[in-house]
Amino acid sequence: MHLPQLAFGSPRLLPKATALEGRVVVLDIAFAATVGTSVSFELTTQPLLTGLGDRLAAWVDHHDHEKHAAFARDPRFVLATKAQHGACPEMVTPELVRLTGPIDCILTHVDLDGLYSAAKWILGGHEPYRGADDDARAVDTRIGTPGPIAVRIDRALRARFRDDQLKRAVVQFLTGGMQSGVHDDVIRDAAAEFERRDAKTQELAKRYTIRGRVAIVDTAGASGQFDKTDLLLAGQQKAAVSIVRDSGTLTIAAPFESGWDFVALFELGGGMPTRISIPELKLDQVVAKINDAPAPTPRHGAPVED
Repeated sequence: MHLPQLAFGSPRLLPKATALEGRVVVLDIAFAATVGTSVSFELTTQPLLTGLGDRLAAWVDHHDHEKHAAFARDPRFVLATKAQHGACPEMVTPELVRLTGPIDCILTHVDLDGLYSAAKWILGGHEPYRGADDDARAVDTRIGTPGPIAVRIDRALRARFRDDQLKRAVVQFLTGGMQSGVHDDVIRDAAAEFERRDAKTQELAKRYTIRGRVAIVDTAGASGQFDKTDLLLAGQQKAAVSIVRDSGTLTIAAPFESGWDFVALFELGGGMPTRISIPELKLDQVVAKINDAPAPTPRHGAPVED
């Protein structure tokens, strides 16, 4: 099977258009939200759009953003909110792949959701295995229980989230029939690394302090690696909202079904409503804003897509 060029990015860190070959599909990458003065749609997303021009074949994403309306008339943009689609792979359909036509490059997000989307596109809009879309939704929303394949891949990616070799191994493993061999070995080794750092995560979880609706943990001075997602989830067992303070950044999270919208609360313009990362501000002000906010209206039922 011939694979297109695989490139990886995130809303805040996108490759230059000149690094991407031919016709390009962008998957599971949100438009950049405005964070401080260095990150915004105009400074981060727009240069890629301008650089690609007519080479952009499709942009498929499921994260909330105020700029979605501006692209509603352009059929290349298949955009939804997190509430509409809990994960991006279910937005990648055989019809969409067929209508888009031949492509040369896939630029996708660095997490399981993004890599499953890339694999599904390569497979013509078909799941790499039965239930893969459901697994991606469970991982991305943290609602429900993903199957063993997704659990292992998710842990591997969280252990080595900067490792592009691992990301390519995941896509090739999924599109190649999930056979044993070198790609499976790479995933297994990274997943084992996740298990080793889990002890550090559990140790840090004991540091949480509660302030009203918010559980806060400061990782300053901690030695060794930990998993931020699991640390946030541990905080959500103690309070409605969890905050991890780490390396000059506040990561704020709540369960997907909780109804919290931190994008709106902190006026970011776009992103995942229930998980954001912002440059460290005065923590007291952030906590006060959450505690003073009106009670959110819970989302009922599982999301359709992400």
